[in-house]
Amino acid sequence: MGANYLVQLAAEWYEFQGYFVLRNVKVAGTGKAGGGELDVLAQHPTSGEFVHVEASMDSDSWEKRDKRFRAKFRVGQAHVEAIARGFRKKPVLRQRALLGYARAARRRTLGGGELVLIPGLLHEIIDALSARRLDRRIVPEHLPLLRTLQFVSEYRDDLFARDQLF
Repeated sequence: MGANYLVQLAAEWYEFQGYFVLRNVKVAGTGKAGGGELDVLAQHPTSGEFVHVEASMDSDSWEKRDKRFRAKFRVGQAHVEAIARGFRKKPVLRQRALLGYARAARRRTLGGGELVLIPGLLHEIIDALSARRLDRRIVPEHLPLLRTLQFVSEYRDDLFARDQLF
């Protein structure tokens, strides 16, 4: 269930930014990589950029995580190359490893992709949503996690004031 939250959050975030988003994409094996499932695959219609997000709530060693994410990203690379064969120019692929249980790490990559810890993603989202007032630019209701974060951003002073806590 935990990784599903991360997948949902990442998918909503990219959809909100205008990407076409697929979740839990089943991928058949190819000559380059085995099959599997991609957590989030998003493509921006204007830039053509692809973003592949793999999410995990594990508490495995960095070595074990690196091996697992490298395999997932290899599958994602092969899949994007296969679906982009008809494109005029080779698409840019950004791969992100999203971790729910990890402390600040000295590393910036994992398995060949960008390492993103949940506090970093939440900061990225809340920073963008804080510029959107509820009464003028509310997040669409089909993005419930982002809408919740927008409410938290709007009412953060009230929510976190010591004298206001239950």
